[in-house]
Amino acid sequence: MRLINCLLFLLVYSYSQAQVINVETLRKKTDSAKWTGSVSLDASLIKNKNNIFKIATKADLQYNNKKELWLFINDLKFEKAAGESFVNKGTQHLRYNYTITEKIKMEGFAQAQYDAISEIDFRGLIGAGPRFKLSTNDDYRFYLGTLIMYEYEKASEIATNRINKDIRGSAYLSFSLYPTETLGIISTSYFQPRVDKLKDYRLSSTTSVLFKIWEDLAFKTTFIYNFDAYPVVTIPKSQYELTNGLLYTF
Repeated sequence: MRLINCLLFLLVYSYSQAQVINVETLRKKTDSAKWTGSVSLDASLIKNKNNIFKIATKADLQYNNKKELWLFINDLKFEKAAGESFVNKGTQHLRYNYTITEKIKMEGFAQAQYDAISEIDFRGLIGAGPRFKLSTNDDYRFYLGTLIMYEYEKASEIATNRINKDIRGSAYLSFSLYPTETLGIISTSYFQPRVDKLKDYRLSSTTSVLFKIWEDLAFKTTFIYNFDAYPVVTIPKSQYELTNGLLYTF
């Protein structure tokens, strides 16, 4: 299997209150109809001045029969130190693609999530729209998506207006570059404004660089940047994250 050319499994999600999933890094290019996926479990217990406990579970499952594609994503993260939670969030995402032509697909998705650190008790999303393939070269792929979605958000009790029900646009530009058999660069940027209040928008950009080590094993570096013009009170508008790790796909 060409590890990089399969759009390696990267369960990388926004760290901010926007919680935008970079679905592009999870789409896998296959030569025949089949199931593909990945799963991981990370846990650690650290003892220094404080007791620190970390656990993260990540999984995705995809089915592609050339005409249709189904993708399910699950991501849970928890970190606690000195009795206080520093990270406590989870996301479940289901996406469906239907091929209309070689360059146009229709896609729909549903998503549920929570993020205690960003003061979000629950956020539900459902949306649909077209996805356009802008290039034909498998080693240099560019995509544009334009979707409309409904958002239900319930903030924690720290917020005065706890429940918001909004219609948002969701436009994204994605590219996947494979200059060699052992190197891949995957990037996706999202813009999500409220249709009735354009200054209430979210930006999210995720870029991953992957180096093939051996067969289905690779080293990955990912940078994530997020901006929310109107976050829940006390939460900063912009956040970023840089991560490194190993990646295995099947």
